[in-house]
Amino acid sequence: MRKYNIYYYIILIIISFITPNMLHSSETAAKNKPNVIFIYASDFGKGLISAYGQKHFSTPNIDYLINNGVSFSNAYGGARSAPARASLLTGYNGCKKDKWRISGGGVYIREDTLYIHQNEDFINEYDILLPENEYYLPQVFRRAGYVTAQTGVLGMGNTSTRRQMERYGWDYYYGYLDQVRAEGYYPPFLFESGQIVMIKGNTRTDAGRGYEPENDAAYKYRWDMKGKKTCAPDLIMDKTLEFIRFFKDWPFFLLFDTQLLRGPVSIPQIDPEIASNDNLSQVEKEYASMVKLLDKQVGIILSEIKKLGLEENTIIVFSSDCGHEIHYNQQNKFDRPYKNLQTGEKFDNSYFKYYSDLAGDVFNGNMGLAGLKRSNLEGGIQTPLVFYGKGRWKKYVCNDVVAAYDFIATMADMLNVKQETKKDGISLLPLLLKNKKLPKRRHVIIASDEGPALISNEGWKLRYVRSHSRYELYNLRKDPQEKYDVIRRFPEKAKELESILLKECNGNLDNGIYY
Repeated sequence: MRKYNIYYYIILIIISFITPNMLHSSETAAKNKPNVIFIYASDFGKGLISAYGQKHFSTPNIDYLINNGVSFSNAYGGARSAPARASLLTGYNGCKKDKWRISGGGVYIREDTLYIHQNEDFINEYDILLPENEYYLPQVFRRAGYVTAQTGVLGMGNTSTRRQMERYGWDYYYGYLDQVRAEGYYPPFLFESGQIVMIKGNTRTDAGRGYEPENDAAYKYRWDMKGKKTCAPDLIMDKTLEFIRFFKDWPFFLLFDTQLLRGPVSIPQIDPEIASNDNLSQVEKEYASMVKLLDKQVGIILSEIKKLGLEENTIIVFSSDCGHEIHYNQQNKFDRPYKNLQTGEKFDNSYFKYYSDLAGDVFNGNMGLAGLKRSNLEGGIQTPLVFYGKGRWKKYVCNDVVAAYDFIATMADMLNVKQETKKDGISLLPLLLKNKKLPKRRHVIIASDEGPALISNEGWKLRYVRSHSRYELYNLRKDPQEKYDVIRRFPEKAKELESILLKECNGNLDNGIYY
């Protein structure tokens, strides 16, 4: 008999008291309520996907989802990881800072496990929680009778707590509660449903986190495996599969929030497809192998649901928290602060914008768009987004402007869960069903280190550039690379969008994203 984690049995006991009517109808429930697996990558630009033009390696499993599902060409996440997750889990745009507090990161790297409770108490004391009638994402699923789980990068602050995980509505979780610590791939401990789980053989206090400037010392540190016995993505994948197998006869929602592609670069081995690519440097091969590992894990999940007979009753969503980011530096090639390799000018992302060809990014992960993660330019905030459900939706590409904070409304609509409070997101279910009768939209709001931005469904984009205290206006349909600021040509349109942006941001465009 397979030995499952004791937490799963506890979950079943709790659910049996909360929803006793489900016990005699789990088969019927499974047919009427599809499982939902949300695969959520980190810092994963669309240009890294071979279906979108990546030439240095292939991503066959992500390509499969895109080639057989509903993909969105204008999907927006966040400019940073923690606020992006807060937006996804609450259904509010990144300017609604009264809906959450972004705590500082790296706490569980600096401190011994003995201090975890003390640090959690401090975070909990100053935490901002939604009222009981404003559901977090997992609570929407729980109200529909689902079992909920999150594996990988947990919570929605740079450091989260176990009390928060319970409050958000997770029945089970396994992974990191510190997003900075998640940049190390060999943690001495992880969290599992309230417990601190020690990982034998992983003894690096910093979880094996390397550093980005590429030199001989960095290379040596990355490949020194002393105290780095087990790679976290493998542990997280095992727990993810264990959850799916245990609840295969029960409707479940799983947020597989992988730490891949967080940096600095770390990978236990170079992927065979990458090894012989002479066009890539050593660190570029390692970074590309991280992409390949993520794609393989997508394939493992696909294979598992097929093997369990769940494919026709499972929706798989693939996306990323932010736009593209490069987690390594190469002197005289791709070196921070990023600069134009031809002129030596540093990019300020206003007068001198970052573009892959100017900076030396061989992967062009932002597909030629301007900017990277942290920026409100398109390359920093556009993300891949695809919904796959065998026999549920036909393949097509949707060009409507959508945001990660639409996901709660979409799932609530699909599961007939009434949200008592109006949020910023809207249901994308009409788009998935391809009848395209979407409520008039409006716009998407994204916060960033550089300032907030508004993108309208008509293709207009107004971005505030905090460093220069000014607005820029772009017509993305004619100028997706944001090369031509047309605010002087269309001052009335800029004023119209400015009033909306100010209202969404409570009149304050200068306070940035707090950490």
